[in-house]
Amino acid sequence: MAAGTTQRLLEVARPYRGRFLLGLVATLLASLLDGVTIVVLVPLLKALFGTAGPLAGHGTLLERLSDQLLGPLVSGITPRAAAFRLVVVLLGGLLLKNALQYAANQLSVAVQEGVVRDLRVRLYRHLLSLDLGFFQRTRIGQLIAGVLVDADRVKQAVTASLTTLFQNGMLITGTMVILATISWRLTLLTLATAPILVLGIRSLLRRLRRHARLWTEEQGELTATVTERLGAVKLVRVYGGEQHEAEAFAAQANRYRKRTQRTQRYASLTSPVSEVFGGLVLILIVWAAADPRLAGATLGPEVTIVFLVAALKIMSPIKAMSQFPAAWTLALTSAERVFAVLDQPSFELDPPDALPARFQQDIVFDRVGFSYDPGRPVLQDLSFTVARGSVVAIVGPSGAGKTTLLDLLPRLHDPDSGEIRLDGVPLPRLQRRSLRSLLGVVSQETVILNDTVHANIAYARPDAGRAEVEAAARAANAHEFISGLPAGYDTPLGERGTRLSGGQRQRVAIARALLRDPPILLLDEATSALDTESERQVQGAIDRLMRHRTVLVVAHRLATVLHADQILVLDGGRLVEQGTHAALLLENGLYRRLFELQFRGAEVLV
Repeated sequence: MAAGTTQRLLEVARPYRGRFLLGLVATLLASLLDGVTIVVLVPLLKALFGTAGPLAGHGTLLERLSDQLLGPLVSGITPRAAAFRLVVVLLGGLLLKNALQYAANQLSVAVQEGVVRDLRVRLYRHLLSLDLGFFQRTRIGQLIAGVLVDADRVKQAVTASLTTLFQNGMLITGTMVILATISWRLTLLTLATAPILVLGIRSLLRRLRRHARLWTEEQGELTATVTERLGAVKLVRVYGGEQHEAEAFAAQANRYRKRTQRTQRYASLTSPVSEVFGGLVLILIVWAAADPRLAGATLGPEVTIVFLVAALKIMSPIKAMSQFPAAWTLALTSAERVFAVLDQPSFELDPPDALPARFQQDIVFDRVGFSYDPGRPVLQDLSFTVARGSVVAIVGPSGAGKTTLLDLLPRLHDPDSGEIRLDGVPLPRLQRRSLRSLLGVVSQETVILNDTVHANIAYARPDAGRAEVEAAARAANAHEFISGLPAGYDTPLGERGTRLSGGQRQRVAIARALLRDPPILLLDEATSALDTESERQVQGAIDRLMRHRTVLVVAHRLATVLHADQILVLDGGRLVEQGTHAALLLENGLYRRLFELQFRGAEVLV
């Protein structure tokens, strides 16, 4: 699993391989310059100690290398002048090294943010293509955590960790080469201790990976709780649930704290373990360096100091590299969550030979069946025809499947059995975008975005100008109240349109549908939750919207469907009655019973 995840992470980073490699080159040059500064220390220390003289022919390989590289620079001058020149070289090397390191870091950041942006966009786009059932099975907070948190952690694996690994690896390699020029025996002694550290770190990583997976899941649950409960803050307050919710969240936050502590316990342990181990190795090296039999040569004071400086210098990258497995493990855990979502099959995919949708004749439901869960059908064996230009009402008790029936037309779901045809063409053979362009939807639960009035109405046609938007609003009986808002059509409506009443939100939705001007209109109990005055205004707008269109309307208030060309009566997901209002009243069936329940004692014009 980890190998496959790693391969997919590298694929995500592939578009940035040029900048990534350039950063590695800069890191390599910086590491080489870091080694050069150590080489400069040998003649510098000799000059400072007043023992400068011929550097060639004797001493360790490092001394001979320093003689060849820097001998011409310091020969024939006083030790003080030589020290000055070497200090200038040393400072120049440090400045250039740090400039290269800064460039490498900036390239790394550019790659990191590019990768996380691409991954977030890819994840968000994929979420938009998934079946609606996925969102019913998954808490939205978990998905938010995936888009924001997990994607951000993944970049650490792809770029920061790999760059740090390479940088420290080069630094360790370069320093090891310098140590080998002083004493290859001591260098081998240092390398021989490495497997002990690796085995110790590996045992920690097994525990870390298990806890990291549970930690990321707990974090997603915490995000989901905050998102869900804040979205239902009215419900919480109305029923006095503040104390209960606060206590429940505190308990969940405490569980997350414990899970974080357990994870960090193992993630943080790699650093002190490696540092203590490195200190013991350093003591071992110093002890061995003092013994010519172990070092292989008698080391002068300057070379001994340089050896100690190099040995100390190597401790920091070793410590950083010891932290890489922990960071990589955490990143892989987050990556697995991201890829688990990306591996969900896309629902919104058209076949290559999909046809553009056209509507000239009729819509046919042919023995259509659908269920959200296997074995629990919501719709069963539905067959009926909707002629172009007709108004078809869908009525029935709660849970009969009315809203689900409407959702099948824009292909928010696909039937499990049977088929729906538009002008004789099954819907799966039509392009989704083309099909949906023929539809306008107004439902009881109106969706208002946290944007301006203009943007909400123009969502149906983003290229529409202000004049077109205002004309749609006038036709929807919405222009008057919109004009009274603080900034008119440029007024932000707040999250879920909280600045508007229910009737106002409905009229904005109707204006949105009018602006699209679709030939097919789907109305899902658009006035059932409104007061009498709001219903009157909304119904007037709906009457305009229905003119010269093919309409399927789910009606809770049967007075709104008296003049429908056809009424479909659903019960338990089945079509139990079909006909006009007058004909269905004569049948003395379910429709008549529903009608009498609503209008008992009232006179209704039939």
